[in-house]
Amino acid sequence: MDKDLISSLRPALVMTLLFAALLGLAYPLAITGIGQAFFPGQANGSLVREKGIVVGSTVVGQAFASERYFHSRPSAAGDGYDGMASSGSNLGPTSQALADRVRADVVRLSETAPGPNVPPDLVTTSASGLDPHISPEAALYQSERVARVRGLDPTKVRRLVEQAVETPLLGFLGEPRVNLFKLNRRLDALGAKPAR
Repeated sequence: MDKDLISSLRPALVMTLLFAALLGLAYPLAITGIGQAFFPGQANGSLVREKGIVVGSTVVGQAFASERYFHSRPSAAGDGYDGMASSGSNLGPTSQALADRVRADVVRLSETAPGPNVPPDLVTTSASGLDPHISPEAALYQSERVARVRGLDPTKVRRLVEQAVETPLLGFLGEPRVNLFKLNRRLDALGAKPAR
C-alpha cells in the first residue's frame, strides 16, 4: 500500500513542479519578452512623456478637474483613477447613495451646459474605475464649456471632438468613443486666449 502511494505521488509532484516552472516562470517570461521586443510602448503602459517626464497614459483614465479640459466619467477606484485600487463602486440601481450622487452630478453638470440632457457616462462610473474613454455625446456636451473657458471658437472645438472619435474595432466590436487624454492633448495644441 505504501509503495503504491509513493509510486503515485512521485509523478504528481514531478508534474506539479514541471507545470509550475513552465506556466509560472517560462510562459510569463516569454510573453513579457515578446511584448518588450515587439510592442514596447503598449507593454509598458502606453505612457506619454514630455521632456522625459511621464504626463499620462492613453489606456488608463485620469481625472481632469480644470474647466479648461474635457472631464472624464466619475471613478470609484480609490480616491479616483487609482490604478492600485481598480474597481467599481458596487452600488446597485436601488442604492440611495448612488441616486444621490448621480442627482448631484446631473445638477452640477447642468449648470455648466444648460439645455441638453446630461449624457449618462458623465454621471456613472465604469466597472474598472479607470476607463480612459467617454462617449462622443459626452465630449460634445462639454465642448461649449471648454470653448468658452479657453476663448476658442465652439465650432473648432466641436470639430476637434468629431475628429477624435474612435470607431468600433472591425466596425462592430465596441462603441464609438473618445480617448479623453488624447483629446485634451490635442486641445492644448490648439492653444487658447490667455485666461482672465
